[in-house]
Amino acid sequence: MEHIDRTQLYTDSDYRFGYVSKFMEFGADDIEAIKAVAEQVRPLVPVVVDAVYDKLFKFDITKKHFLPKNEGFQGPTDGEGKVADSLEDLTIDNPQIKFRKDFLSKYLNRLLNGPYDEKMLKYLDWVAKIHTDTPTKKSKISVDYIHVNALMGYVESTLVGGLLSLNLDRETESAALLAFNKLLWIQNDFFAKYYCKDGVEEQSVSSTCPFVGPTCQNTSMITLVVAAAAAWAGFMYAKHT
Repeated sequence: MEHIDRTQLYTDSDYRFGYVSKFMEFGADDIEAIKAVAEQVRPLVPVVVDAVYDKLFKFDITKKHFLPKNEGFQGPTDGEGKVADSLEDLTIDNPQIKFRKDFLSKYLNRLLNGPYDEKMLKYLDWVAKIHTDTPTKKSKISVDYIHVNALMGYVESTLVGGLLSLNLDRETESAALLAFNKLLWIQNDFFAKYYCKDGVEEQSVSSTCPFVGPTCQNTSMITLVVAAAAAWAGFMYAKHT
């Protein structure tokens, strides 16, 4: 039985990733499975991006986050820092939405391209952090975790649908589905880190303490259990088809 240091889980991002990836058995074989389908999946990226933003625009509570100027966007805004006068005026063709779509495209391509090194871990952590109202951000846009979680689920299901449409051989398809499933759950844990109370007592005594949100207590462990169950279900599906 391997000992896991609870304090280190909440104060050392590399250690946390090591534990979560080991728990879900994400490793070299999964990285190779992603590489094996990368060139075939890449043309699907624009389709996934369009589907994601069509979904985000279907609900006012998710669309509203694109009305204020987002961090990094250099386009025009009104006197209040908004890119449109109202949600009704904010269209999918707005320059900020194009900016956000480009960001998502780069993110998905980064997952396909790798390499899965220390820089990638910092990138996954940064992607999570910028969606929260952290002291180091220039913008104060903060997305509630319920929407982040729903979005990650939708991204995964859309990506799975795209993979299944490629008509890959069963072994390649199964390996890729399991690999992407694990990877996106790992990304979800990076999000959970910034929203959950788990480990707040350890972080309060750490000089490198990350921002901790007010909600989602115990979400990190739930994330691991559900992710493991999803990976097992995928394995059993592959085994019996």
